[in-house]
Amino acid sequence: MTSTADLLDEHGDAAAVCLLQLRSFGALAFAGTIETVRCYEDNVLVRAQASESGDGRVLVVDGGGSMRYALLGDNIAELARDNRWAGVVINGCVRDTEALDALGLGVKALGSNPRPSRKEGRGAVGVPVTFGGITFRPGAHLHADRDGVIVLG
Repeated sequence: MTSTADLLDEHGDAAAVCLLQLRSFGALAFAGTIETVRCYEDNVLVRAQASESGDGRVLVVDGGGSMRYALLGDNIAELARDNRWAGVVINGCVRDTEALDALGLGVKALGSNPRPSRKEGRGAVGVPVTFGGITFRPGAHLHADRDGVIVLG
């Protein structure tokens, strides 16, 4: 897989760089076409997406930057891995971090919190989401590694 640094050298300003300093869990590098979820402290839609076939896509979750609840834990990450998602990028928290590392799914998130999310089912799927200075649009291509997250297209 081509590194984000090399992709930026190749694509210049056509590549958008996420400015958040996200923590890595599981696989250190992943890439794929973006699918999105917008939710706030509620992971019902995250679980629903992870339950569908990922076909190598990356799930980008805009959790509004909340640090109060985890939007992804080992159970949902295992669903995503088993359904062939390449990775998950979360503007929010995860939990079960040791288990996430062992699963091998690529995950980037703001941090961790052991508190599980609410279960109200509020939010939206397949909509552009903006955080870290860029807009993540369904269908664009995301690349993530130790250096960060970039989007092409």
